[in-house]
Amino acid sequence: MEQNILLSVMAIIIGFGLLVWGAERFVHGAAAIARNLGISPLIIGLTVVGIGTSAPEILISIVAAWQGNPELAVGNALGSNITNIALVLGVTAMVIPLSVRSETLQREYPIMFMVMLVALVLVIDDFLGFIDGLILISGLFLMMFWMIKQGKKQNRDPMVKEFEEEIPHISTPKAILWFAIGLTLLIVSSRGLVWGSVNIAHAAGISDLVIGLTIVAIGTSLPELAASIMSALKKEPDIAIGNIIGSNMFNLLVVFGIPGLMSPHHVDELVLRRDFPFMIGLSIAMFIMAYGFKKPGRINRFEGSLLVAGYIAYLGTLYYTAVA
Repeated sequence: MEQNILLSVMAIIIGFGLLVWGAERFVHGAAAIARNLGISPLIIGLTVVGIGTSAPEILISIVAAWQGNPELAVGNALGSNITNIALVLGVTAMVIPLSVRSETLQREYPIMFMVMLVALVLVIDDFLGFIDGLILISGLFLMMFWMIKQGKKQNRDPMVKEFEEEIPHISTPKAILWFAIGLTLLIVSSRGLVWGSVNIAHAAGISDLVIGLTIVAIGTSLPELAASIMSALKKEPDIAIGNIIGSNMFNLLVVFGIPGLMSPHHVDELVLRRDFPFMIGLSIAMFIMAYGFKKPGRINRFEGSLLVAGYIAYLGTLYYTAVA
């Protein structure tokens, strides 16, 4: 028993490490391939990079649903969104205050809220079914179409220059190699991470949902944390916040939709009473802090600390409801 737990812990630690590096290589290769195909930096940043930073969550959702652990996938989707806003954005703002100038981001806020409300309405009956998953996945294609359309229009958006500087200049063969290596690592590491997480959850008597909301969500949000802090340090705040908004939309449309398609199931009532309200509340707080009414938005260090405090409060609520 102890040996199995030790192997599970090792699988999680190694899995997280490979997951983070694999996601970075996956995005590196995919973005370079897109650049070499002549796609504009803004479209690459809004679509390819957005999907790439959510690749860990997507792969884990597929593996968890395929192995009959859909609650782990649901917990990963909602937990990652909560972690992205409260922990990733909060820590990033504490490192360096974030100013938001991009018109693109201001248009994406309402889309993100709409996606959250659609996801909430679909599971209000406590069931995530095949049709629900199909609607969410279809929403992904609609959102991608909208992003590409907006990307073609916004040549003067400040994010254009920021993405231009971030997208690598490498040959197509090398880009394809990194893309393949990154994808392989994502697949292998996600399987190991799900295996280890499920074993620990069962051994500790914790639900797959809680494990997905905490350990897995934090681990799969590491790419967003690294990307956001690096973007902020490079004076690219629009990318830092854009990573969060884009990742959260992809998480709800794809990561949350996959278990509906692959493993329809009844959703834990706490998802509606606890997790969705926290996610929506934190999203509203981010909107108020970052949107900027009649002036550029800004998230300062104090507001960042409030977001982190909100995450600590959420973990406390998880503990209370788990032991109650």
